[in-house]
Amino acid sequence: MARMTAQPDPTLLAGEIALVTGASSGLGARFAELLAAHGAHVVAAARRTDRLAELVGRIEDAGGRASAVALDVTDAASITAAIEECAGGVGVPGILVNNAGIPDARRAHRMPLEVVDTVLDTNVRGPWLLSTGVAAKLIEAGRPGRIVNISSMAAFVYTGGAAALYSTAKAAVNRMTEALAVEWSAHRINVNAIAPGVFASEMTDGMIARIGDPSGAFPRQRIGLPEQLDSTLLYLVSPASECVTGTVVRVDDGQLSR
Repeated sequence: MARMTAQPDPTLLAGEIALVTGASSGLGARFAELLAAHGAHVVAAARRTDRLAELVGRIEDAGGRASAVALDVTDAASITAAIEECAGGVGVPGILVNNAGIPDARRAHRMPLEVVDTVLDTNVRGPWLLSTGVAAKLIEAGRPGRIVNISSMAAFVYTGGAAALYSTAKAAVNRMTEALAVEWSAHRINVNAIAPGVFASEMTDGMIARIGDPSGAFPRQRIGLPEQLDSTLLYLVSPASECVTGTVVRVDDGQLSR
């Protein structure tokens, strides 16, 4: 499979501040490095601060700008603190990437309440509070913004297994994207989402360990590479998508039915 990577343009997002959640690994780390390579000052947020320090080091070694904030998306106080730390440090983020998320990997009727709460807090409540918290500051300052939620094709297609709550949560993310786009349209805050299919990540590694490699059942018999999401994210956070809001972009390599 050809590796598709965007040629870095350090002027594309120059002057922007981008807050990326779940940035300690996987797609979040990839997104943070991508936005920094295109000129944004990236504020990487996650619970694993040791990994964030490594990420910031990589970005700075490559000539980019980055800082880190501790964030637990299941904790409302932590969300407020992270937004305030970002705003008080480098400034109010004009770009927010709600990437943090977890699967459930449990049968719905056997799921303990604490798992239900953690999945919904991480995948729905957290992005809601982050989006509304950042938007409030942008609206107060009279500034436009770009919010990108990382959804999933599981929001559209569910074939059984052990991810019913994850599927439900991602469907909620899609509706959240549409509703907030309408709510904030007059304030020039665009809210969009990316719904990836099966892409290589730590989450995917865990799924493969549980159920095996699904790529043989896909029409192109392959799993997507993280860099194949680059162009979609860059489009949604750049001036090129000024009129695009309330849209969920499906990126799944034709893996799933429509």
